[in-house]
Amino acid sequence: MNERVKQILSWYRADNPGVLNNLARMMMHGQLANTGKFVILPVDQGFEHGPTRSFAANQAGYDPSYHFKLAIASGCNAYAAPLGFLESYAAEFAGQIPLILKVNNSDSIAKSTDPCPAITASVKDALRIGACAIGYTIYPGSAQRNSMYQDLRALIEEARGVGLPTVLWAYPRGSALSKQGETAIDVVAYAAHISAQLGAHLIKVKPPQDYIESVEAKKVFEKYQIPTQTLSDRIKHVVQSAFSGQRIVIFSGGETKATEDVLNEIRQIHQGGGFGSIVGRNAFQRPQDQAIELLQSIMHIYRE
Repeated sequence: MNERVKQILSWYRADNPGVLNNLARMMMHGQLANTGKFVILPVDQGFEHGPTRSFAANQAGYDPSYHFKLAIASGCNAYAAPLGFLESYAAEFAGQIPLILKVNNSDSIAKSTDPCPAITASVKDALRIGACAIGYTIYPGSAQRNSMYQDLRALIEEARGVGLPTVLWAYPRGSALSKQGETAIDVVAYAAHISAQLGAHLIKVKPPQDYIESVEAKKVFEKYQIPTQTLSDRIKHVVQSAFSGQRIVIFSGGETKATEDVLNEIRQIHQGGGFGSIVGRNAFQRPQDQAIELLQSIMHIYRE
């Protein structure tokens, strides 16, 4: 374990040895071991968007074992998914890849203006399958956000008590926001800060756009000349908003796009001080050899 990993662990000084050990497990695993950087494979899209939209492009993805093999072969730090996918093959692949159990999820069959995911798994489930963390989604901007925050508080308390850190998906969404506002720089930075205040150990947000949703926030951005023109500038502001960079902030890969577009975005995230990426559809919707090549190319950028 090098000094960078020790430094990151020191930011979580209020946590117990079990939490620190599991954070270290992820940081010491895969191609990015000992760098303090993360590339995680998330496969919750089947639940969130439906199996056809998620796996028809690469039908091997209907098989839960495929994603374990992809995460292992590419050298990811961890693999995150809902309970069904993970428990199907957790025993077969035990010890080969750190697991993050997504404990809440929502479907897109009935769309809601103010979404609120259901709790779909427990901390006990995470322990049973040998996961090293739980994952949870909040929707800042939803009218139901306070219920999510309260449920999360109880889950973080329980998970911490048994030595499990929490990975928080923070996706601003709901009637309080415009569609463009969901990825506005002020809103994404605010979501990262809320996540850190709620006790998240790893925070996942979308790469922010050069747009400011709040009139009040815009005045402050202009007054203090906070740069937002480049993605690297915006990444830097989001990371700063999570306790001055003392929380691990990683960024989603978003919808499937051309390889060079993905890599250009990763370069900007790395340049802005992002701790890594959580890449789902851009990986598992490609054939396995192409997915491995893409993920390892991303890891190469973060090692530079």
